[in-house]
Amino acid sequence: MYDHSPAKIFSGTSTRYLSEKICKSFGTDLGKSNLNRFSDGEFVVSYDETVRGRYVFIIQSTFSPVDNLFELLLMIDAARRASAYKIVAVIPYFGFARQDRKDQPRVAIGAKLIANLLIAAGIDRLMTMELHADQIQGFFDVPVDHLYSSSIFIPYLKGLNLDNLVIASPDVGGTKRANVYSRHLKTDMVICHKTRKKANVIDEMTVIGDVRDKNVVIIDDIVDTAGTMTKAAELMMNAGARSVRAIATHPVLSGPAQERIENSPLLELITTDSIPLAFESSKIRAVTVADIFADVIRKVHNYQSISSNFIT
Repeated sequence: MYDHSPAKIFSGTSTRYLSEKICKSFGTDLGKSNLNRFSDGEFVVSYDETVRGRYVFIIQSTFSPVDNLFELLLMIDAARRASAYKIVAVIPYFGFARQDRKDQPRVAIGAKLIANLLIAAGIDRLMTMELHADQIQGFFDVPVDHLYSSSIFIPYLKGLNLDNLVIASPDVGGTKRANVYSRHLKTDMVICHKTRKKANVIDEMTVIGDVRDKNVVIIDDIVDTAGTMTKAAELMMNAGARSVRAIATHPVLSGPAQERIENSPLLELITTDSIPLAFESSKIRAVTVADIFADVIRKVHNYQSISSNFIT
């Protein structure tokens, strides 16, 4: 039997800034919940209103610290024990997604572990955006609504009216993502080939393709320390590019990211509010994902198709 009562939308502590925007776009008030901490750092979550028999959406990005993930798990468990009809975890930024495979001996597959934890906590569905690897959807035994930021960024790029536009992938693994933009914008695509000796440290990078006299847009899912992005921008300019911009869905922006971006030839870094910005910069523009999440939440709650929300 379908639940046609109004959806209940709740937020974890660190994603409240985005949840409020989603609720405003959805046309409802954010649900009331509490988080109380003990002196040793342990915390407990509770709902201040009934969720019995209701469709419950819990919004929380799992960026640092890990407390954000555990708070989400506790909120899911509390909703399940309070007899919620359906529980949907809305995770705009899915942390640990870079650990999607065993790429060296004796390492964990963190993304699969997180999937197991969410399932064990009691979710009926997952809603997220721009996973680092599409195959992570297969780690879940519940429906996954994997949204793509291309539906936000492609109209933005069209509005710039850039001539001689070329799309760039910062690595071989991102070619599928960059190809979506290239096809829809009817432009050429180039690829950066990079090698790493360890995480966040690039050993060597070369560009495959012609960028001379082109306006280049680098497409990525995450900007962390900004090493790859800024090095790619320098490489493009040295190869004769007219300008370089970058798009990255999730602004992790850790460590030396601020200094690297400010000192780079990047004209602009366009990102989203899936994670709150760690710092302000005249080079960074954040567009909101609130409207697309609100629309998909509405359609899921009303058992409607969400295929119109995808540009792939």
